[in-house]
Amino acid sequence: MFFESLSEKLQNTINKLKGKGRVSEKDVKEIMREIKLALLEADVNFKVVKDFITKISERAIGQNVFESLTPGQQVIKIVHEELINLIGSEQTKITFSNRPPTVYMMVGLQGSGKTTTSGKLANLLRKLGKKPLLVACDIYRPAAIKQLETVGVQLGIPVFSLGDKVSPIEIAKKAIEHAKLNQNDIVIIDTAGRLHINEELMLELFNIKGAVKPHEILLIVDSMTGQDAVNVSESFNEKLGIDGIILTKLDGDTRGGAALSVKAVTGKPIKYVGMGEKLSDLEPFYPDRMASRILGMGDVLSLIEKAQESFDEKKALEMELKIRNQQFTLDDFLDQMQQIKKMGSLNQILGMIPGLNSKALQDANIDEKKLTHVEAIIKSMTKEERYDSTIINASRKKRIAAGSGTVIQEVNKLLKDFEAMKKMFKMISGIEKHGKSGFDAKKISSLFKR
Repeated sequence: MFFESLSEKLQNTINKLKGKGRVSEKDVKEIMREIKLALLEADVNFKVVKDFITKISERAIGQNVFESLTPGQQVIKIVHEELINLIGSEQTKITFSNRPPTVYMMVGLQGSGKTTTSGKLANLLRKLGKKPLLVACDIYRPAAIKQLETVGVQLGIPVFSLGDKVSPIEIAKKAIEHAKLNQNDIVIIDTAGRLHINEELMLELFNIKGAVKPHEILLIVDSMTGQDAVNVSESFNEKLGIDGIILTKLDGDTRGGAALSVKAVTGKPIKYVGMGEKLSDLEPFYPDRMASRILGMGDVLSLIEKAQESFDEKKALEMELKIRNQQFTLDDFLDQMQQIKKMGSLNQILGMIPGLNSKALQDANIDEKKLTHVEAIIKSMTKEERYDSTIINASRKKRIAAGSGTVIQEVNKLLKDFEAMKKMFKMISGIEKHGKSGFDAKKISSLFKR
């Protein structure tokens, strides 16, 4: 999970402050030292860390904090607010030109994920009612043009290409003409990268910029490169001038140093983050939500948005009725799991729930493959078995296991989990009807364990 090691260290540190009746200046200095070490270990830029700690210390050691009723909570609030300020203060949206087409120029080093991110951005903007055109201007990397064309086919989005014998500047200019003729109101130019920054790369990008005058230049940064990501961002901004940053592979970065440094170093906002390999895995960057997740405060708004995107409202109402009437079947169980899969990985989803820190997620021992096994097992059952699981005897279990490529123990585990979920729904219905409170949450956790 992204920010895993940093989140755990910061959460452990600020937990020491929770509920403290008194906080001394010595306590604050000790907490600041621990936060500083956690950030440096996460590969956050040293100057950024120094400025961050100074700002928190200046605010936290003020008399109004020590004299408040909850000094510990006040210090936590300050850490949270300064973390938000560090990574962007507020969400910065992508902007559009008043005179279409809006041109976005995607730049970055080779391997940062420019081509895939170009497709992801086109897909996201199409959902906003735009008509994007992808442009293949990387004529140097083997198969770069083919890769963009493949992405275009997968998304059903047109790709403009003149092959690898025409200069990228000419391709970009011709693409703008093509977009105007075909009513494409968005043009996304996928430029070439290098394994390192050099004058030849920068000159070409500078010439493309001069030829097409992009509305925004977006720097694609691989967050897993750590401190190098900061150096790359600073160099591109100085030599080319960028308007925003898209961080890729954030789901694979357990440290988070790049995400916490690039905004402070360049002064340019992080606009989007790549959270997975699917072409739909590009999300707007919300500094306040990200700061809350890092500190274990959850991200309820993003969780709600993901649910709204993934869940069918009509199906949800039907499911609610079935649960209330205790008519929940294995088909319904499968349907719910498939809808949860659409929301993203279970680690990401659970990470949005307030109070669940990275340690808690490690203890949950979540196995993503479990959902695939569950799907195979249920699909190997007959219609009657899915409707009434009580008829599944030993011989039927043997047949289901063979048909799903699993073992009888896994079939037994699924049936046990299903019965546990039905009992849980019955409990919830009882609580709603009779106003009872409290049920054992530990019974639910086994549904997500290996």
